[in-house]
Amino acid sequence: MSTAETRGSTREAFEAADEERLHDTFATEDGTDTGEGSRRDTGGDRHMNGDVPDQGEMELADRHALRRVQGLSTELTDITEVEYRSLRLERVVLIGVWTSGTQADADNSLVELAALSETAGAMVLEGLTQRRSKPDPATYVGKGKAAELRDIVESTGADTVICDGELTPGQLRQLEDVVKVKVVDRTALILDIFAQHARSSEGKAQVELAQLNYLLPRLRGWGDSLSRQAGGSGGGGAGGGVGLRGPGETKIETDRRRINDKMAKLRRQLAHMRIARDVKRDVRRTRQVPSVAIAGYTNAGKSSLLNRLTGAGVLVENALFATLDPTVRQARTPDGRAFTLSDTVGFVRHLPHQLVEAFRSTLEEVADADLILHVIDGSHPDPESQITAVREVFADIDATDVPELIVVNKVDAADPDVLKVLRTRHPGMVEVSARTGEGVAALVTALAEALPELAHEVRVRVPYSRGDLVAKVHEEGRVLAEEHTETGTELHAFVSQILAGRLEEFALSTA
Repeated sequence: MSTAETRGSTREAFEAADEERLHDTFATEDGTDTGEGSRRDTGGDRHMNGDVPDQGEMELADRHALRRVQGLSTELTDITEVEYRSLRLERVVLIGVWTSGTQADADNSLVELAALSETAGAMVLEGLTQRRSKPDPATYVGKGKAAELRDIVESTGADTVICDGELTPGQLRQLEDVVKVKVVDRTALILDIFAQHARSSEGKAQVELAQLNYLLPRLRGWGDSLSRQAGGSGGGGAGGGVGLRGPGETKIETDRRRINDKMAKLRRQLAHMRIARDVKRDVRRTRQVPSVAIAGYTNAGKSSLLNRLTGAGVLVENALFATLDPTVRQARTPDGRAFTLSDTVGFVRHLPHQLVEAFRSTLEEVADADLILHVIDGSHPDPESQITAVREVFADIDATDVPELIVVNKVDAADPDVLKVLRTRHPGMVEVSARTGEGVAALVTALAEALPELAHEVRVRVPYSRGDLVAKVHEEGRVLAEEHTETGTELHAFVSQILAGRLEEFALSTA
């Protein structure tokens, strides 16, 4: 395929994505909900009625207060405006190497990279793809494509080039030498988004550990920054004088040592935080409360679905990786059984392995769950590729044996032909719209049927003086029948093993 054809198809994909975003913007401004990023109600009406905004709305307002805008300089013209300044959007050009699949797959991947770039605070000017059997070992793209990329950077005035893949340190350095601007790969871009959106102490520590792990092999120095510290060979006082002669330590070696020390400290901190998370998880296991993990591709609507099911009020935004910190909420099935719903970090194609390792304690919520609600974006043109990417992460965290219930979200905006294909390939899936509430009742029913049943059936007569046990049965078990007699409350229920032991002395005779 020629360069002109490649750029043309990519530009068409960008224009289609831009039209979609423009439609979403107009729809939101006139008060109509659109997409996952729409709020359940308009904040202005809520505030006029005296309602207090939920935590998610306040977090979203804080995030938008720091949003970069186009055309404003980062230089301050007046010191009194320091609290009101905005940061200029970086102007970026995207480049991807297409090694397998169709041209549509390459375009979808580059459109996703454009969405990641905009989430990170950049304005996408142009996108290029190149068909190759494998990336060039020197500059990621071929020599001719690198020269073309340099010309586009010069003509558009771009600040940054973003590559749709993870570059080696050598590729990063040599491509920068050609294009003469900063080069960022897909991994660094995702890490930057995570750094912006992490809010909890655990999330910040996890992101910092992943960033340092990525940075360590890519340390570079120029000129004197690589010189030796307090050392050096030679006579005549060279290397710092008496007592300081010798090989010494270069600046880059000092940086590596400090990064390794910092990483060790972060791992110790995360180990302590993991203990607290494990204790909470063990408490739920002891009570035998089933756990359900909401997992899926980023921006598929997981947080919106959690809000719809539990009213959690977590942040919802039409952006990739809008929420990182896991949220656990308790819910009940229609027959009264309690279970927990956990909202986890979203996945993406080629999720950096540094993030998988750093977020392993968080992702264990998925591996230890009794059921996974695998949420799919029904409005995406290629949802099957998202399913494949998510299941690859499941394999990395040993969650392939956990029962899975596929939930197709955003069916109100989905292509009917895409839904028909999904129904054929995944016959047990549930179709919902977290925005409108369509299909949520069917989802609750399917979820209740998929949850593990409480193992112990009891028939007891509990004295009225032990009302605490009756309340416990209602709270943790599933009551099939209840009758109030002269001597106590008769219950027929399914309960956990621990609660069954506490009720054993009140068991009714079956003779």
